[in-house]
Amino acid sequence: EENFAKHTLFVLDVGRRFIKFSVIGLFILGTTAATAYECLHQYVEHVELAPEADRDICRWEWHLANEHWTGDPLRGGTDPSLGFKGRHIVRAAWMAYNWGVGYSTAVVNSGTTHKEGLPGPGGIRVIDAALQRTEDFLRSAVTIAQNKGITGSGNPHTLTDLLICHASVLERLGQSFQSEAKSQYERAWSGLSANGLNAAHVALKLGNINSRLGDAEMALAWWSRAILLSCGRQCQANENSTGVPALSDKAPSSPLAQRTLMSTFVSLSAFYATSGQLSNAQEVEESALNLIRSIQPPESLASATPAQALHALYLLHRSSLLSIHLAEVLHARKQPGINSIQWLTAAAESSERVAYALTGQPLDGFHKRGSETQAWKTTLLATYSKSRTMKKVAEGLLRDASRTAAEAWNLMGVLHEAREGPKSSKALQCYERAVEWAGTASSDSTAQEAASGTLEADWNVILSNYNRLK
Repeated sequence: EENFAKHTLFVLDVGRRFIKFSVIGLFILGTTAATAYECLHQYVEHVELAPEADRDICRWEWHLANEHWTGDPLRGGTDPSLGFKGRHIVRAAWMAYNWGVGYSTAVVNSGTTHKEGLPGPGGIRVIDAALQRTEDFLRSAVTIAQNKGITGSGNPHTLTDLLICHASVLERLGQSFQSEAKSQYERAWSGLSANGLNAAHVALKLGNINSRLGDAEMALAWWSRAILLSCGRQCQANENSTGVPALSDKAPSSPLAQRTLMSTFVSLSAFYATSGQLSNAQEVEESALNLIRSIQPPESLASATPAQALHALYLLHRSSLLSIHLAEVLHARKQPGINSIQWLTAAAESSERVAYALTGQPLDGFHKRGSETQAWKTTLLATYSKSRTMKKVAEGLLRDASRTAAEAWNLMGVLHEAREGPKSSKALQCYERAVEWAGTASSDSTAQEAASGTLEADWNVILSNYNRLK
C-alpha cells in the first residue's frame, strides 16, 4: 500500500508539473504571438503609413496619387478616432492589399452574393483572395468610421478616404461589384463638397464606372466634372450637364491635376471612339495631345529627379494611348493608312521609351532587334522599387507601357498586311515586336506564353497574327 501511494503521488506530481509548464509555455507562446502581431501593426503604423518625407516626391504630388489610408497624408498613421479595433482593421486591410494573404485565390460558392471570378466545378468561383480579404476589412472599417462620425468623434476625411479605398477595391473585384463601387464613390463625392483634386479623381472614377455600366449620360457628366476640377474650376455637386467643357490651351500647373486630366481624356477618347462618335473622339485626342506637348518636359530623363521623371513618363504613356486611339479613329474615318501608321509608330516608340526608362535600359534601342524583351525581364530601377510611394505607380506604368507597345506594333502589322498583302515583311516585323513585348519564355523554354500583365485574349490575337505570316 505504501508503494502504491508513492507511485500515485509521483504520477500526480508529474501531472501537476506538466500542467504547470504547459500553462507557462502557452502563456509565453501567446504573449510572443501577441507581441509579434502588435509589432507588425506598429511597423505599418509608423513606417508604411508614415507621411512621405521626400520633398521631391511631394513636389510632384505622388504622395497624393495613391489610396489614402490615414485620413491625413501629412500626419500619417491611422486615425486615432477609429479606436483600437478600427485602427487594427485598417492596418489589416492595408497588409492584405499590399502584402497578400499567403494564398493567391479563394473559393466562393456560387450561392453567395459573389458572382465574380473564374467559374469552377460544382458551381464554385475562384476570386482574388487578397482583394476579397481587403474588401472584408475595409467594409468593417467603413462601418466603424461611419459610427464614429455619427457620434461626432470621427474624422470626416477618414471616412471619405476609407470609402474611396473600399470603392477602389470593389472596382478591381470585377463587373458584378461595379454598382456597389459606384455607390461608395458617390458617398465619398458627397463628403468632398465637389472641390479639389481628390474630388476630380473620384469624378474620373465615377465616369469610368458609369461607362462600364452603360450609363453614357452620367459618364459624360462625371468626366465633365473631372475636367473642370482638374483645371482648377468650380463645379456644382449636383450638376447634371453632359457637355464636356472646352479645353484651355494651358495645362494646369499641379502635377497631379495634369495626370488626372490626361487620364480623363483617355477615358473620354475611348468612350467616344467605341460609341461611334468619331469626330468627337478625334477632337478630344488631338486637343489632349496638344495639351501634353504644351507641358514643359525635363531637359533629359537622366538629369531629372526620379519623381519628375516618373511624372514625365506617365504623361508620355498617356500620349501613347491617345496616339493609338487617334490612329484607330483615323482608320475608321477612312483616312490614308499612312497617317494611322505614323501615329502608331509614335505610340510604340513612346511606350518603349517608358519601359526602357523605368528599367534602366538604354534609350537608343528603339529599333534594335531583341532589346524589347529586356524590359519585361528586368526589374524596376531601385529608385522606384525602394520607394513605398512610387513603387506601385511605376510597376503599373511598366506593365501598361509594355502592353501598349505590343498593341501598337500589332495594329501596325495589321495595317501593313492590309496594304501590302500576306507576304509583307514589314507586317511580320511588326508582329514579331508585338510578340516580344506581349510574351515571355514558357517554363520549359520551348515556346512563348503570355507575359505577366498581358491578357490571354490579347496574347492569342497577337500570336495568331505572327504565326500566320511567319
